[in-house]
Amino acid sequence: MTDTEDSNPGRLRIDKWLWYARFFKTRSLAAKLCNDGGVRLSGAVVTKAHAAVKPGDVLTFAQGRHIRVIKVVALGSRRGPAPEAQALYEDLAPPVPEERLQDPYRAPVQQPGAGRPTKRDRRAIDALQGDGPMGDAWQNETD
Repeated sequence: MTDTEDSNPGRLRIDKWLWYARFFKTRSLAAKLCNDGGVRLSGAVVTKAHAAVKPGDVLTFAQGRHIRVIKVVALGSRRGPAPEAQALYEDLAPPVPEERLQDPYRAPVQQPGAGRPTKRDRRAIDALQGDGPMGDAWQNETD
């Protein structure tokens, strides 16, 4: 197997680098994204997984619901632990925390005291007012 790193020192295949940097679980997932044209290398669309990256290149790709913009700082020699992988790149556009994203399928969060009371709230109000769950019939039985 001939890799780009053998023929060009200081360069590495883009799919290998994405895998080394732990952006993808498998190298084949990284290669699939590259072959589908989902990666940009310094602004140019990459259509082959064997494209070479070098330190200083900027990669742009989608990962889940996030668009990642990554600057290659170093080339790796193996897929190591997370701290070693994080030393390979600089994140130019960190992903937005999940709580800030608008999910159209998530039910909106209702603030306490706003809007119509829930069944639980209604029962708590009834308990505070002295109304039992059966209204006046409850009070007549206890008297």
